[in-house]
Amino acid sequence: MKARNRKFVSLGSIAGLSCYLVLASATPAAAMHISEGFLPVQWAAFWWMVALPFFVLGLRSIARITKEHPELKLLLALAGAFAFVLSALKIPSVTGSCSHPTGTGLGAILFGPSVMAVLGALVLLFQAILLAHGGLTTLGANMFSMAIVGPFAAYFIYRLLLRTGKQRVAIFCAAAIADLLTYLTTSIQLALAFPAASGGFLASFIKFASIFAITQVPLAISEGLLTVLIWNWLHSYGRQELETLKLLKQES
Repeated sequence: MKARNRKFVSLGSIAGLSCYLVLASATPAAAMHISEGFLPVQWAAFWWMVALPFFVLGLRSIARITKEHPELKLLLALAGAFAFVLSALKIPSVTGSCSHPTGTGLGAILFGPSVMAVLGALVLLFQAILLAHGGLTTLGANMFSMAIVGPFAAYFIYRLLLRTGKQRVAIFCAAAIADLLTYLTTSIQLALAFPAASGGFLASFIKFASIFAITQVPLAISEGLLTVLIWNWLHSYGRQELETLKLLKQES
């Protein structure tokens, strides 16, 4: 009976945080991922070239994982779906732009950051085609910020903080900081492409980063909490998969 109650509490918490994110995104806004055609051609091409090697590395990682542990395919799909749903939510920010969660921290913790380079790229591709959220020419830039920088940051932060013995704290921090670093990276990308007439790159970066900080900081905290709740659910009902991935830790 207690196990059943814990299950309902966990699912209720997940549903509550999810509803918060969905309801907060009800108003349409100019999507941020970087929109189609927004970047100059040379910068769009540059970010494509930077992102592609990570994508190839991720394909190899996925092929190895699915070959060695085919039972993990469903968990891979869950990680991709989590990123798709969260990053599709568009929360209005200021000046007609918007922010959104990324959802890449969970997959990076489960499978490593290179896998999320592929899953994140697929998420961004489908969103660009089906939701007009992001774009094809800017896919490389969006991949680099959300599917590469975010997951790699999440993975290393998780591994670093795991040494404290507080696994859930490590998961929360990894997901939240990965979210923030995704938007700092996007701010850098935009500042490089559009330096301010007065103050250059730095002034432009401060402008873009300040715009998104208003909504992105509470979103990062919410994403960290939701990721921990999903982890708790997996810990209770997906122990076999977590044991296969050697992710079950005894917290101090």
